[in-house]
Amino acid sequence: MSRTPKEKMIEKTVVLLARKGLQGASFSEVLEASGAPRGSLYHHFPRGKDELVEAALGVASGQARAFLARSAGRPADEVAQAFVAMWRALLTRSDLSAGCAVVAVTVAAPQGSPLQAATGEVFSVWRAELSDLLVQGGISRARAPSLAASLIAACEGAVILARAENSLVPFELVATEQIAAVKAAIV
Repeated sequence: MSRTPKEKMIEKTVVLLARKGLQGASFSEVLEASGAPRGSLYHHFPRGKDELVEAALGVASGQARAFLARSAGRPADEVAQAFVAMWRALLTRSDLSAGCAVVAVTVAAPQGSPLQAATGEVFSVWRAELSDLLVQGGISRARAPSLAASLIAACEGAVILARAENSLVPFELVATEQIAAVKAAIV
């Protein structure tokens, strides 16, 4: 299925955010990577870079949510393993050069900005959906929200450690502990 120039720009922005962060992802790189003509950027995103980044956050969120949805009905420890595997795959496919596009925007967006609000919404949705999957997988409804938040925070931090140390070792250490914690909490 052929993607529109707008879709290509959004997808390339997700990749650039994950690799270079908010400040490092330039319009010219988005255009070059997507093959879109220069005039198309403001045609598709009249509010400029923030509008493009908001669209990219939506795509990044949707990709993670679709991945998580495939774990529905599985035991909670398998849900945790799948979540960890998603981040491990990102690290290995990128040779440890990409992280989470949502984190990249979160750390760079000004306090109180629409971009900060957008990233907060993404994380809130991820926590709720992961919590629901953990409940389906055998975690008590009372415990699932804290385990979901911990799993997300630990994986995001582990991605940062892996990139900083240029090694999967810290990621695997965190992943092992998170999966064990979830498995131990199954009732």
